[in-house]
Amino acid sequence: MSKVIVIGAGPAGIMAAIHASKEHEVILLDGNEKLGRKLFITGKGRCNVTNAKDISEFFDYIPGNPHFLYSALYSFTNEDTMNFFENEGIKLKVERGDRVFPESDKSSDIIKGLSNALSRTNTKIKLGCKVTDIKVKDKKISEVVINDSEILKGDYFIIATGGASYPLTGSKGEGQNFAKKLGHNIVPLRPALVPMVVKNAEIKELQGLSLRNVEVTVKENDKKVIYKNFGEMLFTHFGISGPLILTGSRFIEPNKNYTIHIDLKPALNISELDKRVQKDFKTYINKDFKNSLDDLLPQKIIPMIIRRSKINENKKVNEITKEERKNLVTVIKDFSFELDGVRPLAEGIVTQGGVDIKEIDPSTMKSRIVENLSFCGEVMDVDAFTGGYNVQIAFSTGFIAGTNI
Repeated sequence: MSKVIVIGAGPAGIMAAIHASKEHEVILLDGNEKLGRKLFITGKGRCNVTNAKDISEFFDYIPGNPHFLYSALYSFTNEDTMNFFENEGIKLKVERGDRVFPESDKSSDIIKGLSNALSRTNTKIKLGCKVTDIKVKDKKISEVVINDSEILKGDYFIIATGGASYPLTGSKGEGQNFAKKLGHNIVPLRPALVPMVVKNAEIKELQGLSLRNVEVTVKENDKKVIYKNFGEMLFTHFGISGPLILTGSRFIEPNKNYTIHIDLKPALNISELDKRVQKDFKTYINKDFKNSLDDLLPQKIIPMIIRRSKINENKKVNEITKEERKNLVTVIKDFSFELDGVRPLAEGIVTQGGVDIKEIDPSTMKSRIVENLSFCGEVMDVDAFTGGYNVQIAFSTGFIAGTNI
């Protein structure tokens, strides 16, 4: 029986510890005072624990090295995840987009399930124990240093420290730094699934406005389409957020010029929308233009739409020309802003980049460089869209790492 030290008690590390403990003595380390700190805030505190789609469909939602995850996701599937929690007495439910949540809507229940499973294993949990250094001898890790003073020796080590987003939860990129020290290449860390920043100061007028059923197109240099999707979004004091925007942010690269084009009425083509506007104009034929759009658009966005249409807000509807009306339709179909990149890495839901997957065996999660080392979870260069896919990746890679020592 070997002594296995797992660094990081998030979903990947916990799952690795649970399965490694079936054949080995395991010590699970985390700098936080609680297990699964980041899990507590996922899914807005409800914990979107996985997705109920067929596992074969997962790869369409993983832009960050999906092929590397093939073995892991098929070895420990979303069905395995759901069965794991239901066997621990945690009832689950499936919501829109096949997202899976605890029936209670409490992330603490997911932590409870993991904690209960851990309690039945040969795992010693040491919380408040931050690994500050890793010692290497003859291409093997010999020991780790905890809190700058305590030495802990082991036979095998698993790094499951997560990405570098949400640093208050303990994910600050230490695992990637350790991996680099051990000789691994680190793909630069960037935020994935993060709000976008808009250059136009007028965006603040729309703060708090939520839009549903809109179509967003992001263009590079206002020419090349890099992202196009349909869904929900939200305006903030700095720009835009919401599911539609977070997914699109994955395709935004640093130091490039982007514009975002919002189709406020994607269900109608230009001709159909023009007819709809004409219908509303007939209803409000003797009203001022500024009072004619309430049936078509949210109140908060109307003043900006009016400005962009270049139609005098006090002009009577019956005086609006055909050309002015068509310009209004164009503005509604192409409500655009210049982007100024995305919010910082600390605000990203997940981290893009990490330990280079070329240096990790996908069937075991073992390092190809250090003999007694494995990785699992977000510390590696893997990431997915929202919807439970990232948590599933953590569980699947943790399972693989824990069962292949």
